[in-house]
Amino acid sequence: MHRLPVVLCVLLLAACASDGASRADRGNIEIHAVSAGQPVADVRCVVSTAAGRWEVTPPALVQVGAPAGDLRVVCDKRGYRSSEVLYRPSPYGVAGNPNVGVGIGGGSGNVGVGFGFNIPIGGAGSTVGGYPPRIVVEINPQ
Repeated sequence: MHRLPVVLCVLLLAACASDGASRADRGNIEIHAVSAGQPVADVRCVVSTAAGRWEVTPPALVQVGAPAGDLRVVCDKRGYRSSEVLYRPSPYGVAGNPNVGVGIGGGSGNVGVGFGFNIPIGGAGSTVGGYPPRIVVEINPQ
C-alpha cells in the first residue's frame, strides 16, 4: 500500500503532460512544396476546408482553426504537374489512435506491473485539431 502515492503521482503527471504545442499554435499548419526532396520556389498552393480557403506561397503557415471537414491542398507551378493532397481530420489527433500499453518488470525479487494510456483531453485533436501540423506536397516537372 505504501506504493500507492507513487502510482497516483505518476498517473497525475501523465494526465498533465503537454503535447508540445501551445494553445496559440493550434490550428496552424505548415505548408511546404518540394520536388525530389528539395524545396521549390514560387509555387502557388490553395489550402481549403469547409471553413475557408487560403492561397499561400510555400513555405507558409496557414491558420485553419478547428477541423472542418477534409483538408485539401492543391499546388501549382508553371512547368510542373499540379499536385493535390487530401487529409481527413482524425478524431484522435495526429497520433492516429488512442494508445494503451501494459508492461511487467522485475528485479531483486520485486515484480511490478504497469498500465499506461493516452486519452486526448484537449478535444478533437492533439496538436492541430485533427489535421497534421506540417504538410509537404511533392510536385513533379512535366
